[in-house]
Amino acid sequence: MNIVVVGDGKVGLAITAQLSSEGHDLTVVDSNSKVLEQSVEQFDVMVVHGNGASLPTLREANADQADLLIAATSADEINLLTCILARRVGAKHTIARVRNPEYAEQLVLMREELGLSMTINPELSAAKEIYNLLQFPSFLQRDTFAKGKVEIVELKVKAGSRLDDLPLNKLHKILSVKVLVCAVRRGSETFIPSGFFVLKENDRIFVTAASRDLVKLMHNLNIKTQKIHSCMIIGGSRIAYYLSKMLIDSGISVKIVEKNPERCVVLSEMLPEAIVIEGDGSKQRLLLEEGLDKTDAFVTLTNIDEENIFFSLYAKHVEVPHVITKISRMEYSNVIQSMGIDAPVCPKLLCATEITRYVRAMANTTGGAVITMHELVDGRVHALEFLAGPGTKYLDNPLADVPIKKGILIACIIRKGRAIIPEGGNCIRRDDTLIIVIQGDRIIVNLNDIFEN
Repeated sequence: MNIVVVGDGKVGLAITAQLSSEGHDLTVVDSNSKVLEQSVEQFDVMVVHGNGASLPTLREANADQADLLIAATSADEINLLTCILARRVGAKHTIARVRNPEYAEQLVLMREELGLSMTINPELSAAKEIYNLLQFPSFLQRDTFAKGKVEIVELKVKAGSRLDDLPLNKLHKILSVKVLVCAVRRGSETFIPSGFFVLKENDRIFVTAASRDLVKLMHNLNIKTQKIHSCMIIGGSRIAYYLSKMLIDSGISVKIVEKNPERCVVLSEMLPEAIVIEGDGSKQRLLLEEGLDKTDAFVTLTNIDEENIFFSLYAKHVEVPHVITKISRMEYSNVIQSMGIDAPVCPKLLCATEITRYVRAMANTTGGAVITMHELVDGRVHALEFLAGPGTKYLDNPLADVPIKKGILIACIIRKGRAIIPEGGNCIRRDDTLIIVIQGDRIIVNLNDIFEN
C-alpha cells in the first residue's frame, strides 16, 4: 500500500516504524531535514523535505497516488489542512492527528465535512488505555477483539497463587472457567505454550477469555476486584484531562498535582469536580500531605520519562496498590517492569498500533484477511483477528487434525456472537471469526498462512 506520513516527530516516527515493518511503500514528509535523515537511516522509506500543508510538497510526495495519507504533526490545524489538500489532489484515504480537547466533541462532524477516514488522538488513546487498566487493576494489559466479545489480558503469576507451578493442561480444572493462556513471558524469553507448559512465579501470562468471564476469572484466581475510589495524577497534561474526566464520570475522586500555575487554573476550570494542587510532584512531603499513601491508584503523566519512573517507584515504596507510568521511550519498558512497576503506557505506540489496525482493515477490504491486530509481550507476539471465508482451508475439520505451523496458536473462535475457547475437537466453520496468536516477525497475510503446506 502507498502511504504518505506527514510529520516525523515522536508520533510520526512510531507510525513509520510500524508501517515500514508491515512492508508498505512509505513516503515521509517533514520540514526538518535532520529528522528525515534519521528516518532514512532506520527505515526503507522515501523522504520529502517541505511543508506537508502545501500543494507543491504534497505533489512531490506523490500524494495523488497515495492509498492513505497520515497527517501527524504537532499542530491540529496543519493536520486538518494537509488532509483537505491531500484529498483534493487525489489521496484515497486520510487520517488526521487531532489533540485539542476543544475539538473532541466535533470529531464526527470533522470527519464527515472534511472527508477524513479517521482521526487519531494519542493523548485520548493513552487515557482510555489507563482507564481500562484501572477498571481491572490486576490486569497489566487489556486488548479487545470481536467487537468486545473477547479479551486478551496480561497477568503476573505471584508466589503462592493458584497459578504458581500449575501445568496449563490443568488450568480449566483449577479455575472452573474456560480460558486459554496464549503467551508467556519468563524473564527475557517468550513462549507460545503447550498444555504441558508449567507456570512459574513472576511469569507474565496473556490469557484469552470471553469478556463476560473476566469477573469470574478474577474471582476464581482469588484476585481482588474491589472498585477504585480515588486516584492521584502527577502532571496536568492533556492525558490527565481526558483521564480525569473519565474517572470523575465513573464516580472516582481525582487529585491532580501540577507545578505550572497557569495550567492549574485551566484544569480547575475544565474539571471543577477534581482537586487540582499547584506543586512539585517530586516533593515527597507534598505527596504524603496530599494523601499518596491512602490513594487507591497513582498515575504519572509528566513529559519526562525519568521523572515518571522515579515518582512511580516512590508510590510503590509507600505501597500504593495500583501504579501506572507513562513513558515515551519503549526501551524503558523492560527496565521499569523489572523494578516492579507493572503497567507502562506509551501514547505514541498506542497511536501507531491504532493506525496499523486501520491499515490492516483497509487491506482486508482489498483482498487481505486480517481484521485487527494487537501486539503482546512488547511486540514479540501478535494477536490477529481473521474472518474464515469460503476459501479457508480445513473448514469443518477437528483442530486436532489440522496442521498448524509451529509458534502459532488459535486462541479463540467466535461463532454467531459466542466466544469458544478451542480444544482439539472443535473445528473452523465458514464465517467464524478467529483470534490467532503468532510468535516472532513472520508475515501472516491470509488465514491460510497459519497452516503447514
